[in-house]
Amino acid sequence: MYILDAKSKTPLHIQLYQAIKEDIVSNYQVGDKLLSIRKVATLYNLSKNTVESAYSQLYAEGYVESRAKSGYYVSELFFDSFRTEDSNKSSDTPTPKNYKYDFFPAQLHKEDFPLKTWKRIYNKVITHETDFGSYPQGQGELVLREAIAKYLKNSRGVVCGVENIIITHGFIDSVELIAKLAKAHYAHFAQEIPGYHISHKVFKSYGYKMSPIKVDEQGLCIDELKKSQAQIVYITPTHQYPTGVTMPVANRLKLIAHMHSIGGLIIEDDYDSELAYYNRPIPSLQGLDKGENVAYLGTFAKALSPSIRVGYMVLPSWLMKLYNQSYDAHFARVSLTTQLTLATFIQEGHWDRHIRRIRILNKKKHQAMKGAIEKYLGKTCNIVAQGAGLAILIVPTSSSCDWEKLKHVAEENSIRIYLSKDVSGGEFQAMRMGFGGFRLEEIEEAVEAFTLCWRECSLTP
Repeated sequence: MYILDAKSKTPLHIQLYQAIKEDIVSNYQVGDKLLSIRKVATLYNLSKNTVESAYSQLYAEGYVESRAKSGYYVSELFFDSFRTEDSNKSSDTPTPKNYKYDFFPAQLHKEDFPLKTWKRIYNKVITHETDFGSYPQGQGELVLREAIAKYLKNSRGVVCGVENIIITHGFIDSVELIAKLAKAHYAHFAQEIPGYHISHKVFKSYGYKMSPIKVDEQGLCIDELKKSQAQIVYITPTHQYPTGVTMPVANRLKLIAHMHSIGGLIIEDDYDSELAYYNRPIPSLQGLDKGENVAYLGTFAKALSPSIRVGYMVLPSWLMKLYNQSYDAHFARVSLTTQLTLATFIQEGHWDRHIRRIRILNKKKHQAMKGAIEKYLGKTCNIVAQGAGLAILIVPTSSSCDWEKLKHVAEENSIRIYLSKDVSGGEFQAMRMGFGGFRLEEIEEAVEAFTLCWRECSLTP
């Protein structure tokens, strides 16, 4: 089902076109048939002309093809061009194949989840505290927003009240909501390149003008951002994705000052802030900002579980006002039981204990991965990013590397590897040696097995 807003300034045929396009990218296969124009018009109470206009735009852009007396089908040409643009669309998602070793760079081992505690709290919540006769709060349950506000204040220096927090269905949901709300004020979006491809795709799908901004050893290049004249910028300042660079305080203050001067908006994705193993994270941009120029994004995916699909946003008051005026404010984005279980998990102190435990455990895994890389790959590779998150990034010391051959050889040996360029754009390329999904004792044997692939591609002496 697509959500269309008849009161929006965006015409209904454009809303429908954008919704179907996103659905095709996310859920369709080549040759899948779209609903007929008549059925869509009936289902959404639209005129036939509105639906025909949306389908015509999809056809013109190559997303679908028309077959005489049959209807519209997802075009193979579209999928071919999409794969050319993004050579491995699913490269950052674990695949169903049963690999012997999977170096997925954003995954925890299933044994790391506090299942016993979670089940106990869930059973308590569902039997005594859940009111299934009422509608959940659209902004998120108050008890969970209170718990998150307290945590963010103490751990990241975020300045917020419960009225500024929205519980979301994860990162993509957060970014889509901001892109939709900010469209009323802005039209020009910028982000770090290399950077996370999803944010780029979301804002592009909403029709924003796009400006890639390079990253150096100080993080986002602020002078280049100024020249771009972009009004919104998305950044990962704590642990830049994928290079691992941390933006120093001086540059954070310069960025804040610039965005203040133009009345712009910073989208701060506090990526990997809970999983820093050697240095304490620098306070958030949102906390350093004294005005209304930063939207702060976070999730529970990296430190607790990507499966529960819970994220959160701290929005400036003017953006919250737009949210409260939109239809999005009326619908809960995460199930009531999940919200209440997570709220209790935080309130009872289990979240703080879990963070300490998972940080210690993954620091050991990080050290084991680094040690195994040095032992088996030695001087044939350089470590270009480490010290936080769930992966170490490496590049070969040789001047050239056939990355596609390396992926193919690894695949033949039932080893799954991940390359930064597949999900980040730009010229930066490295292999992302994920360690979070392994047991501690498995890491060395996994790297040793991968060394055979490395050697077959002539990356070792």
